[in-house]
Amino acid sequence: MVVQSPHSLESSVPAPNNGSKTVKIQLGKDFPAKDNVSGGQRRAGARLQAAKLRAEKELLTKRRVELLDEDGGSSRKKINVDAENLKLKHARSGIQQLPEISSDRTEPKMNEKVAKMVERAAKIAEGLDGINGANAPHVAEKSAHIKVKETIRLFNKHYLHIVQEEEKRCGAVKVDKKAPKGKNAKKGDVSEVDVKGKAKRPDLKAISKMMEKNEVLYPEKRIGCLPGIDVGHRFYSRAEMVAVGFHSHWLNGIDYMGQSYRKGEYEHYIFPLAVAIVLSGMYEDDLDNAEDVVYTGQGGHDLTGNKRQIRDQVLERGNLALKNCVDLGVPVRVIRGHESTSSYSGKVYTYDGLYKVVQYWAEKGLSGFTVFKYQLKRLEGQPTLTTSQVQFTYGRVPKSPEIRGLVCEDISGGQEDAPIPATNLVDNPPIAPTGYTYCKSMKVARNIKLPANAAGCDCKGVCWDPKTCTCARFNGSDFPYVHRDGGRLIEAKHVVFECGPKCGCGPSCVNRASQRGLKYRLEVFRTSKKGWAVRSWDFIPAGAPVCEYIGVLTRTEELDSVSENNYIFDIDCLQTMSGLGDRERRQQDASLPMIQNMEKIDEERSESVPEFCIDAGSIGNVARFINHSCEPNLFIQCVLSAHQDIKLARVVLFAADNIPPLQELTYDYGYALDSVYGPDGKVKRMACYCGAEDCRKRLF
Repeated sequence: MVVQSPHSLESSVPAPNNGSKTVKIQLGKDFPAKDNVSGGQRRAGARLQAAKLRAEKELLTKRRVELLDEDGGSSRKKINVDAENLKLKHARSGIQQLPEISSDRTEPKMNEKVAKMVERAAKIAEGLDGINGANAPHVAEKSAHIKVKETIRLFNKHYLHIVQEEEKRCGAVKVDKKAPKGKNAKKGDVSEVDVKGKAKRPDLKAISKMMEKNEVLYPEKRIGCLPGIDVGHRFYSRAEMVAVGFHSHWLNGIDYMGQSYRKGEYEHYIFPLAVAIVLSGMYEDDLDNAEDVVYTGQGGHDLTGNKRQIRDQVLERGNLALKNCVDLGVPVRVIRGHESTSSYSGKVYTYDGLYKVVQYWAEKGLSGFTVFKYQLKRLEGQPTLTTSQVQFTYGRVPKSPEIRGLVCEDISGGQEDAPIPATNLVDNPPIAPTGYTYCKSMKVARNIKLPANAAGCDCKGVCWDPKTCTCARFNGSDFPYVHRDGGRLIEAKHVVFECGPKCGCGPSCVNRASQRGLKYRLEVFRTSKKGWAVRSWDFIPAGAPVCEYIGVLTRTEELDSVSENNYIFDIDCLQTMSGLGDRERRQQDASLPMIQNMEKIDEERSESVPEFCIDAGSIGNVARFINHSCEPNLFIQCVLSAHQDIKLARVVLFAADNIPPLQELTYDYGYALDSVYGPDGKVKRMACYCGAEDCRKRLF
């Protein structure tokens, strides 16, 4: 992942190889002293950093000239620098090239001291210097957990693209059905769109696409645990397991190695050999006692869903594979499926660890047909089962007395549709969040005049045809959202154009997904090292809008003297779109040249600092409490709705993953190391406590 400018707005996006986002937010002004956050600590403004770099370059140039005078007297030597390499290094670091020192010498030769000094300057620019870059992160291979997460994100992206295709096709079917029938239409004739009216399985199409592109993480089957998938990992469909390679079939309960695995590392095994099973209650003869399981073999049951056997099972394929596990003592991965209204598949699948297949036998089942039974026992030394743990789900909202550590029933004071409680089980006595005023809508500083509302689309009711909707054309001739789950963003973009006040569509239009306020039940809670944090009581699907970053919209230059405000968010969409300051570009939008001021941006200003920012120090919403993580589950998205001035875009947090209830919500603040300065001008350092496996250990 590319480390971006300290003021970059890009986040870790829901697609691989996307850049990180940075904000001018720190972990919270209410931290105790042990959290290593002291007064006066803040991120340095981009103008301060630019001035610091200019001073360093001037000093470096001066020293170079002095050294040349010492070594060459009145006849100066021309410095022979590999200009192309130096330019490349400077381009990567965002620092202008050092000025050349010219001479009349035709065969330039670099002084050794000068060469070392220039080399050191280049290393400083890249963060590789032994002193200034000692704690800089080195480029390392991604961990297995990150690879699993990115693979599932890729699956979700394919899935949502296919959902969008189905929605468009079904929308065309609906319009076609409204059309008058032809007079010569024969009885029994069915139009092509009518035949295709029923939506297909987008999850199966998504895994087919991943297989075609060789995007499955573990395409070869393996015995035992898979790297990056721990006990307790949750999958939200069988298709997700296939995409990762954890269980290679979306329907069969037993996954096994066939005869093709006879060669190589498994040549001494007997095949077929089972590697994983799914317990999902599909067979009437199953008996699940958590640590001990009696598993019914596959085949012979009624596929209509009544769980009854309709014919005898045969000792072949998966059944034979489990029998061979008994003979060889090979354990299998056990995944349990549970009913879940929040999952699009209707179930959530939890990995519960490795089980040994102890014995097998054949008997007459409850329906009178022969079935094969397998007794499995969970191996010792594994983490405690998580399947039976109680979590909040859609349903009854807990009452105030039931919430442990409750210090405030609703931090919004009734402004949001659902209350946002605050809990504190850390401090003694417990305290509630203070020092701010809650506000659910953006406030605008007096000296800022918002642009006039832009002309909108002519759609009526809801927008559905991207060929005729003006707003869809701005998004690259398609809608950025799908209707599923109330509106989900398919993938992160430079900017999302939503329908606005002058559009003909209503509030239920899919292209207004981020304008509907909070729809998930959130909780602010106290942590031991990170101050306040936020989690959801509800499942949040990938791509769903979670909340907008709310505060006071103001000019960045007016905050330079503020040294204790840790809640400033620079709106740097334009700088990201231009790829400035090591920001990594997102998907290019066909509409970008149409954005207001795009052609008129002053290049020097765009390189130095965004013009506007959001100050949530004294006024803000729940987003001000969301913490940083090096492996976040949210990402930042610029959104334009009322106008098209990219410098004043809305900042919205979206779910990067399927987020289970009670998991902390986080996003990557994106600080560059050694980018924060105190009032004395010295670099500040702060440890990161996000707890991620690939944690960078330092926030800045």
